[in-house]
Amino acid sequence: MCGRYASFREDQALADEFAIATLADDLRLLGPSWNVAPTDGVRMVVERADKETGEITRQLRVARWGLVPSWAKDPSIGNRMINARSESVPDKSAFARPFASRRALLPADGYFEWKKPDEGSTSKRKQPYYLHTGDGSVVALAGLYEFWKDPSKADDDPARWLVSATVITRPALPDLAHIHDRQPLMLRPQDWDRWLDPAVGADGARDLLEAEPPTIVATPVSTQVNAVRNNGPELIEPDPDADATS
Repeated sequence: MCGRYASFREDQALADEFAIATLADDLRLLGPSWNVAPTDGVRMVVERADKETGEITRQLRVARWGLVPSWAKDPSIGNRMINARSESVPDKSAFARPFASRRALLPADGYFEWKKPDEGSTSKRKQPYYLHTGDGSVVALAGLYEFWKDPSKADDDPARWLVSATVITRPALPDLAHIHDRQPLMLRPQDWDRWLDPAVGADGARDLLEAEPPTIVATPVSTQVNAVRNNGPELIEPDPDADATS
């Protein structure tokens, strides 16, 4: 699964990387993070109609991590929907409609995973890894987003709509399976256009659930990342004392 990731690249760098036309005003409220956690605000790339022109444009927007379906009674269900399994995304009630028309990319600099101790190991501690591209290029986590209307708020209340997102996961490929049996679905640049295009329906995007990901490097890091209160560039530095074989 994907339960933590790093996203510290500047907004303008992401705008250039993803050919984004519009940056949401509330992006300024999000600072760089080396330890993005569930329910945090996250940046996402989407293609939606421009409010003024109606033209479909590529936008960088903010969402809360943990998808809240439109039919949910309250937003707490989102705490359990930070990930969506690729095997069930096209059919599961919470994800089928977003998969058909509300697909997103969540830009990351890398993500974290925890490896259980090997059988017979004297260590009982899970070893955290920072998984990232070798050349430092952006990691595009494939996700879905949804809108939820708070029934307790008035129609003219700008806070009545909650935008939330989930990260899609897939079975881990052999080079990463020794760390965890799942990994996020990561899309390469040649797949971004089709994934984001709302005119491409579920049938047209289904094969991307098995798209070849970028090459990922696994770096053992300090257990400081275990605590969400810790947030700084030291979290992604290689830990020379880490037991990478645990």
